[in-house]
Amino acid sequence: MSQMNRQLADRIAELGFSQAELARQVNLEIELLTAKPGNVTDSDVRRWLRGKTKWPQDRIRLCLERVLSARAEDLGFVPRKKSSAPLEEDPVHRRTFLSAASGSVLAIGTSGVSNHGRLGTKLGVNDVRRFHQDYVAILRRDDAGRGARKVENLAVELASRIQSALAVSTASTRVQDMLYRLAAEVISSAAFASIDASAPRRARAHLSQALTFAGLSRDSEAMYHVWDHMTLTSSQRENHAEAVAGAEVLKRSSIARRDPLYASLGHLRTANGLARLRRRTEALRALRDAERSFGRTADEQRPEWIRFYDNSELDALSSFTWTALGDHGRAEYCLHRTLAAIPEGRVRNRALYTAHLALAQARQEDLELACATSRRAYMMLPPLSGSRRTTNTLAATRKVLVASGSKAPEVAEWVEESGQWI
Repeated sequence: MSQMNRQLADRIAELGFSQAELARQVNLEIELLTAKPGNVTDSDVRRWLRGKTKWPQDRIRLCLERVLSARAEDLGFVPRKKSSAPLEEDPVHRRTFLSAASGSVLAIGTSGVSNHGRLGTKLGVNDVRRFHQDYVAILRRDDAGRGARKVENLAVELASRIQSALAVSTASTRVQDMLYRLAAEVISSAAFASIDASAPRRARAHLSQALTFAGLSRDSEAMYHVWDHMTLTSSQRENHAEAVAGAEVLKRSSIARRDPLYASLGHLRTANGLARLRRRTEALRALRDAERSFGRTADEQRPEWIRFYDNSELDALSSFTWTALGDHGRAEYCLHRTLAAIPEGRVRNRALYTAHLALAQARQEDLELACATSRRAYMMLPPLSGSRRTTNTLAATRKVLVASGSKAPEVAEWVEESGQWI
């Protein structure tokens, strides 16, 4: 008779997963790693719990470790005596899987030697590519809203691996520059995860390190990345004058002079800061400059981090400017355009902008509609996402609803329901 897997049951209970939700999260991890949907069900989870499956298949086991942030052995699974069968997938997916696996080992705190940068070795472009694959996997996790703190920790650990490889190995100047640039991008992504968690002080600490890496890389795009996030931390701390000054750095950068996409984002950051400083005319001028620059952009290869800035994001950031200027109708219009165009994989941002839509509706006294939109945003947000920006926006919406004094059943029900988690 199989014995109950008590270690796994305790960990699932600790994190508050239902069996169906755990299966869904594992399937999301499988899709993130292999680009193929997972097919784990709650029946599989019950087999794990009953001890009928003592050692899950490779990809399932790895993804379960990532979801539960623990090694399989610590979850009560017993390794087979013989090595597991190799993954049955094409070489590209296999390389992606193995690359992500190396990051997962570090993420869950197991010991081991990095494949990159052993003492006395020479780093090459292939090492840069392998580190870069790990970085892309972190960005995909971030887009999916899979836990801001987990994304932050993974990024910090990857940056540490790159730094360690550089410390113990030799490399050409070109490879060194590439790795410092990648380290700057990685740690900037850790900073953004802190921003999403509404922890600007922690973000600033990451960005100080990123600024060093960007300087060592001598790369203007990496420096732009750091300063862009600097402006976000300034805004989050309500220091809008500093945010505008940071946006000026973006607009004066060499990459902004060469590429209108970077210029457009700099103008939008400026518009948002000026709007919050109640400098309406200048804010609207900056917003028009952002739109004109965006209209001149060409479809070309750019770093992964800035690919978020597309038509949907232009409208989303424009909505923030209109909100700060008190034009909530225009903000709502922009947010509808955002949600119609936002790519399917950006789960976290879809929830965030749906929450902002609810706030715009509440401020226009469309209270019942705001309740429905708020509920939709909350349901979109993955469990344990850590996106305080989203929950803070929903809290602001609830505050407007409470202040309205409305006795409508829909409003009263949502105020009571949301009060349990805000």
